[in-house]
Amino acid sequence: MSRLSRLAVIASLILASCSPGGSATAEPPVQSGPDSGRREVALFAGGCFWSVEANFERIPGVVSAVSGFAGGRVANPTYDEVVRGGTGHLEAVQVTFDPARITYRQLVDRFWRTIDPTDPDGQFCDQGAVYATAVFATAAQRQVAEASRAAASAIIGERRFVTPVRDIARFWPAEAYHQDFARLNPVRYGGYSRFCGREARLRAVWG
Repeated sequence: MSRLSRLAVIASLILASCSPGGSATAEPPVQSGPDSGRREVALFAGGCFWSVEANFERIPGVVSAVSGFAGGRVANPTYDEVVRGGTGHLEAVQVTFDPARITYRQLVDRFWRTIDPTDPDGQFCDQGAVYATAVFATAAQRQVAEASRAAASAIIGERRFVTPVRDIARFWPAEAYHQDFARLNPVRYGGYSRFCGREARLRAVWG
């Protein structure tokens, strides 16, 4: 591959960062086991919401995962407003799940393993306040979330573990073109994920 070609590939991967792009059709994720009809909601901020959404959608018992924003002070924010800064929002994902099939504790436990909780400034190649991490917990969820955090931080070291458990915040869905991005845009998402070095960093953090 020529130097010019290599530069073109690198540029295309950089442009595939957590921002909108084209789409391709794909089958929806398949879940197994009976649905109890019960529903609960959890809220997580784990960097680029494309990745957080994709990780949760693969889990049996998760009914839906919606990309959006939480934790800020601006009502009904747009993506452009959030990434420009000043809204206080984090990119977040609202997860609706069947508690008969998967518990809230299991979801939080899984969440830690999909992020780098030692990075206070973002996640992987997505850096900045909007990409900070957090578990947003209701009063009923907080004790469970804190216990999960304590168990996870014991593996890494409490002083290195910076992702907090925060009080639940209003969730605002992102624009339609951000929803199911990894599933509908597998080539662009794959390039973005590889460029960001997600898998290598997660192995370094968690083994």
